[in-house]
Amino acid sequence: MNIPQLRIDQQFARIGINTEDAKVDLQQGPAQLEIQQPSADINIKTKPAKLTIDQSKAFADLGQFPVGESIRRSAAEGLSEAQSGSRRRRRQGDMMMKIENGGDPLKAIAKQNAPRKMKPFNIGFIPSYGSVKIDYQPAEVEVNNQANKPIINSKPTLVKQSYQRGNVDVYLEQQNYLDIQFDNIPFKNGGTEILL
Repeated sequence: MNIPQLRIDQQFARIGINTEDAKVDLQQGPAQLEIQQPSADINIKTKPAKLTIDQSKAFADLGQFPVGESIRRSAAEGLSEAQSGSRRRRRQGDMMMKIENGGDPLKAIAKQNAPRKMKPFNIGFIPSYGSVKIDYQPAEVEVNNQANKPIINSKPTLVKQSYQRGNVDVYLEQQNYLDIQFDNIPFKNGGTEILL
């Protein structure tokens, strides 16, 4: 027995899509930067130190005096010695005028005019305590400084931008179709008839 058969072969349509991404290109160089740093203003004022050493008292203890003082002392000592010598000679002259009174005045005068005995030398010079006076005034330093702010100049660079649009392409990748086949079905008068 021939069973009629209906065969259907079907294929769906298939859509294909091609995409191209958009492209963005950004370029930016570094900013132009200029920095200047002026030097700081520094002003220094210095008052020098002062050291004073006064040794006049120590020299005076040694017998050394400034020129004016030495001349004055020597003149006074010379005057005193001249007056003392004049008095001594007058006294000795009086003694010689009265030689007749006895007492051996020549011997006494010779003894008075004889040179003095030498004394032994001991310590030559010891200055008195505090004879050297020292005065010190320290130096004074005054520092004034003023910082100067930096000078900054900056200039940004422009951004270079390029853009390429993306694309979407849609197409029919596979055509659809429907195929129907009839088996074991006789055709009569332009139609079909199923015989059982």
